[in-house]
Amino acid sequence: MQSLYETATNLFEPMTRFWENPRTERAISGALVVIFLVSLAGIELKRQGMLPSPLTNVTPDHHFNAVSVAFTLVLIMEVIGLIFALPCSFSKSMVKQFEILSLILLRNAFKELVNLPEPIHVTADWTPILRIVSDGSGALVIFALLGVYTRLIFSHDQGQRTEKARPGQARYSFIASKKIVALTLLALFALLGGRAILEGFTGNHTFEFFETFYTVLVFSDILLVLLSQRYIPGYLAVFRNSGYALATLGIRLALAAPPFYNALLGIGAALYAVALTWAYNKLSSRPGERHP
Repeated sequence: MQSLYETATNLFEPMTRFWENPRTERAISGALVVIFLVSLAGIELKRQGMLPSPLTNVTPDHHFNAVSVAFTLVLIMEVIGLIFALPCSFSKSMVKQFEILSLILLRNAFKELVNLPEPIHVTADWTPILRIVSDGSGALVIFALLGVYTRLIFSHDQGQRTEKARPGQARYSFIASKKIVALTLLALFALLGGRAILEGFTGNHTFEFFETFYTVLVFSDILLVLLSQRYIPGYLAVFRNSGYALATLGIRLALAAPPFYNALLGIGAALYAVALTWAYNKLSSRPGERHP
């Protein structure tokens, strides 16, 4: 009989290969283009009074809502990619999380366009424009910090040191444990996504999908910290992984914050992750320290 670790690995690995297959990526990209064009066409048909009545209630009437739909779908794809990257390492999963945050800020900037008239022109109310500038600038700063962070986590051949620091069985058990967590997250993602789709058709929005999922991520990161403590004890490793969980909490707070503050909190979380990784790289060069 297969162990739980083997079962999780046998389930997770084929799903990962399918998701990362170039054919899957091309199919998803093509589907996004089609959905975007269909959304634009549906909005225009509604504005012209040509849309069938059952679809009128669920179709927006501003063309830039189609941009929001497209970005939302891109974000969903990125979240799935984050789940599949979870077993790799804490640092690499943080890369995906900040990528998602920067895309959410860009989506928020585009969503403000629905508050402007069509065709677009500047009105006396500059609030939407200021929010566009704030969210766009925040996304740009996080994008730049992400480049710094990526250089830090791959500096000094950190990945190779990690492989040498773990015994074979302990490493296998740890990665398999993270695959179990990732499969659980994937199931919760499907449940939350189904609820969001159902509420979208009924018009009864009671929760925000990405904010709710990031709340779940906070708990999953803490769980992974506890798992890492079991398989890879060591103060530096536990502190770094706990710090990444705190950075995830910062992202969650950024998603819940009002305009202007959301960009500041997101930048603060990214700065914290960069500073944490820099300090860890410096301190972990001491001999005898075990790496996560």
